[in-house]
Amino acid sequence: MRLILILLILPSLLSGQTISGKVTVTGEGFPGATVRLLKTEFGTITDVNGQFELSGIPKGNYELEVRSVGFKIHKESIEVPSKNPFNVQLKESTLTMDEVVVTGTMQPTFVSASPVKIDVITSKHLNTYIPAAATSVVEGISLVNGVQEVVACGVCFTNSISINGLPGPYTAILMDGSPIYGNLASVYGLNGIPSMIIDRFEVIKGPSSTLYGSEAVAGVINIITKDPSTQPLFSADVMGTSHYESFGNFSLAPRIGKSNGFIGLNYAYINDFDDRNGDGFGDNINLDRVSLFSKWDIYRPSGKKFSISGKYYYEDRRNGVEEFLQDRNYRELRGSSSVYGESIYTHRFEIFGTYELPVSEHIKVDYSISTHDQDSYYGNAYYRAEQQILFTNLIWNKSLNSHDLTSGITSRYQTYDDNTIATQQNGSGHSQQYIPGLFVQDEWKISESLTTLTGARLDHYEDHGAIFSPRLSVKYKAGEWTTLRSNFGTGFRIVNLFTEDHAFVTGQREVVIEENLQPEESYNLSLNLNHVYTIGASQGMIDIDAFYTHFTNKITPDYEVENEIRYANTDGFAVSKGIGINLQQEMTFPLAFNLGFNIQDVSETENGETRRIEFAPKWTGILTSNYQHKPWKMTFAYTARLTGPMALPEVYDLDENGDPLPNPRPTSSSTFAIHNLQIAKDFTNGLSLYGGIQNLFDYVQAWSPLTGTNDPNANLGFSDSFDTAYAYSPIHGREIYIGLNWSLARN
Repeated sequence: MRLILILLILPSLLSGQTISGKVTVTGEGFPGATVRLLKTEFGTITDVNGQFELSGIPKGNYELEVRSVGFKIHKESIEVPSKNPFNVQLKESTLTMDEVVVTGTMQPTFVSASPVKIDVITSKHLNTYIPAAATSVVEGISLVNGVQEVVACGVCFTNSISINGLPGPYTAILMDGSPIYGNLASVYGLNGIPSMIIDRFEVIKGPSSTLYGSEAVAGVINIITKDPSTQPLFSADVMGTSHYESFGNFSLAPRIGKSNGFIGLNYAYINDFDDRNGDGFGDNINLDRVSLFSKWDIYRPSGKKFSISGKYYYEDRRNGVEEFLQDRNYRELRGSSSVYGESIYTHRFEIFGTYELPVSEHIKVDYSISTHDQDSYYGNAYYRAEQQILFTNLIWNKSLNSHDLTSGITSRYQTYDDNTIATQQNGSGHSQQYIPGLFVQDEWKISESLTTLTGARLDHYEDHGAIFSPRLSVKYKAGEWTTLRSNFGTGFRIVNLFTEDHAFVTGQREVVIEENLQPEESYNLSLNLNHVYTIGASQGMIDIDAFYTHFTNKITPDYEVENEIRYANTDGFAVSKGIGINLQQEMTFPLAFNLGFNIQDVSETENGETRRIEFAPKWTGILTSNYQHKPWKMTFAYTARLTGPMALPEVYDLDENGDPLPNPRPTSSSTFAIHNLQIAKDFTNGLSLYGGIQNLFDYVQAWSPLTGTNDPNANLGFSDSFDTAYAYSPIHGREIYIGLNWSLARN
């Protein structure tokens, strides 16, 4: 009898025990998660319903681990056997590895799966560190390592976005995949993209001309607008600052039938004169800005996508001496030859969207129409410019076994006109360009660990003929949590002098165009290593980038001749090279931080002599950290951005007689840091309160951004030596703000 009993029990002892369970995310079964018992060989992957099962486990105590890219690691102690199945709910991670992106390949894919390195900043991340009501794309993008805002004028504070030390016009700005922010709009239009409409930024560093054409030389920033179906029915966000500034966002997300819409209004009001550095000019821009945005996802019975968005942007921007600004005198003093001020009126209108064709194949059209009008005075110099862009992109996507093919036909028609020497030289007084293009790319998944992306683009310009842009990207997954990427591509760019250097129309420098300017060309190689790691139950990610870009025909403004800016294609070459390191860490308690450091060398070589490009820092660093105190429903967020030395233009101050001093100002800046702090408190019924301090330690640059303001022989601002180009860091000091946000959820 005992022998029979042993024979019955022995198989179960040898086979061990079985445990099972389900992994969910927001209540839904989650497939593809890794489930394992630590310090054993037992492990599996959840099925399509999130279910898992482990068999043959000896009795005992174990630690169960469940993990997946984009989610926090789940660990718990268990005892085997267990009577009940294990239910595990994964929580979203801040590492953004499973954000869905489209910029790198024009097709939706996860960050972790993309063969192209993409940085993502979500609206949630953005609003954690920066006041939502006052934030535009320019402020938000500074949270990305290696990307920074560059101010081109110390009076009107026009700004642009620099990637890896290259000037702003080298960066292509897209809205939902359409390149509608070229040339003129890149000078002032970027400030009119409020955070209210932004779902996320997608940033690619390095030439992307194969997909997006001219201007994508330094990289691409694709601004993805919010999905109307996921927005609250109504929201309001208003904010005020210690400098008497006021900002606000208001939005409504109605539904008409089965179609979802989003309507938003953003405003900004700044009307205060401060002259802390004593140069006679305001230290901050004054403006009135209104931006109206609407997006609709139109329901189609076929399920095909049809979205249409529209945005109107108006800005009245001004700065100058106190008399120019006081009581809004600028309205009568615009263009004055005795009272200096700069006044810019901007009107901009955009329509853009996507329409999927009603065919069995996956074919869609991305489209955009934009018009930009600028009416401005820089002192007594009048600058008037208009630009219209019509863009369509017919895209066909086809999957064939391990190949994912994408091809397209682009059409871009643009007109540009201004009243400067740049358009007068072409004889017609304005420019019209029709730029047809073709592109094709193949994403080939050779194996589970190796993917290649090859592509080519051909554009035709009337003045320059056909321009060819190839591309090659390789992604190798060295392990479950380690990925290597490499990218090679070429870039090209057609030049607009006003966007190349704002000093083209401001200040008193004479413009000298030495030749017929040819398109710039670039060749880029970049490498990326990404590794997700764990320390106990916490996880983090380290990202290392190396980049090298070689330019020919580069156009660089030359300031070395006093009172002149000289433009010409260089006979030599220019180089941008460097290394970026980014570390993200998510602790087991509610603390997360991101630490980034970028070291770069951006230079130009001609006739055997090499010089650094102005306003490209030798290095930059960024630290962001946030802590959530859940019992109080409060979030504490801290940001620090460090900027290393950068080359500065050669400018001269004047003596008491108005003559230039024998020695120029420093031609290299000092290292500086900007610190920001924000605290947010959530209440019930969708109400939240936030406040903070920007420029916590009240840093301002030691020198005025202006020179020639003390000339006794001319009215302030009208000296032949007046220059606005020495702006390299903030001159606007510490600012305290407080804001209130309320959202009404849908029923």
